[in-house]
Amino acid sequence: MIKINAERLLSDLYELRKIGAFKTGVHRPTLSEDDMISRRWLCDKLEAFGHTAEIDGIANVIGRAPGDGPHVLAGSHIESQNEAGWLDGALGVIYALEAARAVHEANAFTGQGVDVIAFADEEGHFGNFFGSYSFLGELSEETIDTASDRTRGTPLREALAAAGLDGLSRRRIEPDRYCAFLEAHIEQGDWLEANDLAVGIVTSIVAIWQYRIIFEGTQNHAGTTRMAIRRDAGVALTELCHRIKETFPDVAGERSVWTTGRITLEPGAPSIIPGRAEMLFQFRDAEIETLERMQAHLQSLVTESNDVGLCTARLEVISRATPAVMDAGVQAAIEKAAGEIIPGKHTRMPSGAGHDAQNLARHLPSGMLFVPSIGGISHHWTENTSDEDIVAGGRVYAAAIGELLQAAKR
Repeated sequence: MIKINAERLLSDLYELRKIGAFKTGVHRPTLSEDDMISRRWLCDKLEAFGHTAEIDGIANVIGRAPGDGPHVLAGSHIESQNEAGWLDGALGVIYALEAARAVHEANAFTGQGVDVIAFADEEGHFGNFFGSYSFLGELSEETIDTASDRTRGTPLREALAAAGLDGLSRRRIEPDRYCAFLEAHIEQGDWLEANDLAVGIVTSIVAIWQYRIIFEGTQNHAGTTRMAIRRDAGVALTELCHRIKETFPDVAGERSVWTTGRITLEPGAPSIIPGRAEMLFQFRDAEIETLERMQAHLQSLVTESNDVGLCTARLEVISRATPAVMDAGVQAAIEKAAGEIIPGKHTRMPSGAGHDAQNLARHLPSGMLFVPSIGGISHHWTENTSDEDIVAGGRVYAAAIGELLQAAKR
């Protein structure tokens, strides 16, 4: 069994936490100065035990182990949301770093090893999963040309140049080199903590289906228009929200979630009846049948509103992803390791959030491991996980990598 150095693992995590520190969390937006410092820091750590390491033209960090393989590709992302938590993404990168060192020190896999990767912009400051899409050859130059920072408006090309990456090539995956991809992450929910569990073995990553719902009424004076003749688009929208709250539990799955992320009223003035209202709505689940059932129900609610209300309503599809199923062999390797290290303290579960593993799963046998999030908090600077759970997850992660390398021996 591959064994980690727990003290070294925690030391690296706490050292990385200092880069871009914000309250008890971090602020390391993609391609910011602190983000680039963290990427160079990781390269130094990788090179210190014999990996070659580079930051490529999209800011992915790739650390390659010696030997022709087969190798395990391991990692996550190293940038953060704005003023957010210190473990989101970073935990998976440091797990991969420590597992790579542990495999190197074990000297048990001739020609094999762990390649470590820290993908760029998983958090979507410039776009969605640009680092993993680039690594898989699925990010076009045209997309890079048109992307800009969602907060500051800085063009991606300009940000890459400022970070010293202008003109560098973007590295591509070598599928024949790898037997599997493994990512670790905090759960970002409270299921593990609530059930006194230490490790979650991800079965699938949910799909997100996103919609825009638009109501058209009549803009008019708020003081002189009688209530009986108003066509208030804002009221029509809130009535639909109430119907969603009432009826969605009847069609959703056990782990389905749905969110009204934004509501806008036009013209948005206190003395004007809104003539137009818009809501952004999404739901998530790991089962296509459930997603389709929820979509059909949403459409029926919008149609009902349009038929019986004073305002017209229409539903527009923004995006519909496909759930990503994690590889059965990788799940089995994690489960075997967990059964030996933390018996009775693990479970299989879906991921309710998106991760780079959902993209890698189209190209490599892929899997994910979760550790508990205290209070289920994530994307906030109070995000945290106990040292005990961090170490337990790291031990399972490294042992699972040992299982995968052993199974892939030529």
